[in-house]
Parts: sequence; structure tokens; C-alpha cells
Amino acid sequence: MQKRQSNKDAFFVSIKESQLNSKELEEAFTLFTEASHQLSNAYADLQQDVATLTGQLAVANGNLKKQYEEKAVLSRRLTLLLDRLPAGVVEVAESGVAVRCNQRAHDLLNQSIIGLSWVEFFTQFFSEVSESGIWRFQNQDVQAYFSIEQVRIEEESVSVVLLHDVTASVEMRETLQRNSRLVAMGEMAAGLAHQLRTPLAAALLYVGHLQREQLQDSDRIRFSAKAIDRLQRLEALVQNMLLFVRGKPHEVAAIDISDVALDAISEVKSVFEPAGLSIVLNNQGSGCFVLANFKELSGAIGNLLENACQASVPGQQVICSIVQCESAVEIVVQDYGAGIPDAVLSRLFEPFFTTRKGGTGLGLAIVRNLISSYGGEISVTSTPNLGSVFKICLPRVPDTTKVLAQS
Repeated sequence: MQKRQSNKDAFFVSIKESQLNSKELEEAFTLFTEASHQLSNAYADLQQDVATLTGQLAVANGNLKKQYEEKAVLSRRLTLLLDRLPAGVVEVAESGVAVRCNQRAHDLLNQSIIGLSWVEFFTQFFSEVSESGIWRFQNQDVQAYFSIEQVRIEEESVSVVLLHDVTASVEMRETLQRNSRLVAMGEMAAGLAHQLRTPLAAALLYVGHLQREQLQDSDRIRFSAKAIDRLQRLEALVQNMLLFVRGKPHEVAAIDISDVALDAISEVKSVFEPAGLSIVLNNQGSGCFVLANFKELSGAIGNLLENACQASVPGQQVICSIVQCESAVEIVVQDYGAGIPDAVLSRLFEPFFTTRKGGTGLGLAIVRNLISSYGGEISVTSTPNLGSVFKICLPRVPDTTKVLAQS
């Protein structure tokens, strides 16, 4: 009886456990169904996202392909343009070696410079002429004139050098200057005949006196001195004329304008300071260089100083000022003398025009030609009874050391 009761209890416990397992299984199945549904939705969303991204990628690939094709076309055009440019183009790496040049650069330089040091090549074959910014190129039998520009591309650590051939322009300018000098020579012929005739006639007269048989020694010495004086004046006149018509300066170099001014002042001081005149240098351009011939430029400044001293009276000052500008330097000679009349001022630089007794009229004409050959200008202003101001303006020498270093 007791055993039967135990079996009955076990039976009911088994049924109760089965009911519990079935409920848990149902709940688990429900959770699985929900998870499967969520997973299906996520997969569908993922498929949609993949489809969207695939479309976007296709569009992006299409755009990239189009951009690549456009850049390829642009690259071909730029390469063609580079090869057809009238200017030479040289690409210089950060190391200073030329890594690329177009065909025009090859033709202008008469050789390929790829793999060569641009600084060494530039130093060997280029030299600057008196005209600022123009460089003479000499390589074997080839001579040309270039205007050179250089651009630094920081992002790529390279420099691009542009070579502009200005040979035709330089030669045309020289031809024009030569023709102008020929015209000036024709205009000065009449004045020159008069300038030469007077001292020559005087010299002949004194030499004629020397032929007299019973000429005393004192008269012979006096006539000889006068004849020599007139002949020396003739020689000076011929030398000035040659300076005027030559048109080109002697060999030029970068010179300190302060040294030139001091040299000119020292020469003039020895003549005029004993007469009570004072020459003062006002130097505001220390360390400023110009491309010129030292002796010739010193002579030109000295000529202006002499004229200023001759226009002054004892006790007055003549001031020579050096003023440094951004790309030029000015040499100003100022006096406080009688000034120059307007009628004379307009003709002051004409050859053989002079108001001073014994003057040749070539001094200021030579100064103007010389300054022009250096690429500069000369001007004058004057006020009656207040004095005159002569101003020479010359281009400063570019910092060639810096240019070569950047190259």
C-alpha cells in the first residue's frame, strides 16, 4: 500500500516536471523566433547597405576614373605646352641638380644640363651685363642674352628657372644706340670744327714765332709753353670726344658707390678747398653696390663736383649725398651758387654747348652717355640765386650670391 502511494507521487512529480520543461521550451522557442526575425531584418538591412555602398563605390570609381582621365589629358597638354614654350624651363631639385628641362632650354643652352649642378653651370657660362637683370651666356661659339626668373615651389622642394631669350632686343637696342651716336656725331661736326680750329690756330701762331731767327730765349720759352698749352687742350678735346662717341663703358664690376664718391671728392678737394670752398659727403647708402667702371664713374661724379665748385663762391658748401632706394641708388650733387637760367638748362647736356670760357661743352654730355650706358639716368634742377641740384640714379646690383644659392 505504501509502495503504491510512492509510485503515485512519483508519477505526479514527473508530470509536473514535464509541464515545466514544456513551458521553458516554449519560451526558448519564442525567444529563438524573435532572434531569428531580428537577424533576418538585420541581414536585410545589411544587404540594403551593401547595395547602397556598392552603388556609391561604383559612382566614386567612375568619378575617380573621370578625374584620372582629365588629369592625364591635362598632363599631356602641359607637357606639350612646356615643350612648345618660347622660354626655356629648367627644374632644379633641392640638391641643386637640374632634373628636367624643356626642349627650348636645351636649344638655348646648346646642351642638355640634366644631372648637372645648376649653380656650377650658371657660374661657368653666365655673366651679368651693365643692364640690370640681363645675363650674357657664352658657351663655345654660342652667345646669347637672357632675362632669368626663378620660382621656388616649397611643396615639392624644387625650383623652376625660366630663361627668356632677349638677344634680339639687346642687339636692336645696341644698334639704335649706335645709330643715335652716328646722328650725334653728324650734329657735332660743325661744333667740333670750331672747337679744334681756335686752339690749333693759336698753336700754329706760336710755333711760327718760334721760327724767328733772332728770338730771345725768354720769348722762345714763353711761346713754347703757350703752344704746348694749346696742343694739350686739343688733346683733351679729342679725348673727350672719343669718350663721348665710344658709347660703351670700360670693363664694369660691382663697386661700392661710397668708395667711388670718396675717390671723386678727394680729387676735387685738393683743387677747390684751398680756394675756400667746402665739399661735404652725406652718405646714406653705405654698402650699396652698382655695376659700373670705378674710374669712369668717379670721373663723372668729379665732373659734377667741379661744375658745382665753379658755380660757388668762397665760403659756400658743395654737398654730395648718397641716397639708397629700394632698387636704385641716387648720387646728388648740390651747390648754392648762382643757379642756371632756364634757357641754358634745357641745353645743358648738348654736345659742345657751354657757357664757360675755355670749356669744351663735352663734360656733361659724356656724363649723361656714361650714366645711360650703366642703365641709369641723370637730371638737373636749378633755381636762380639759390643753386643747382644734379641727381644721378643708378640701378643697384642684384644679390648675385643669393640668386646662385637659390639656384
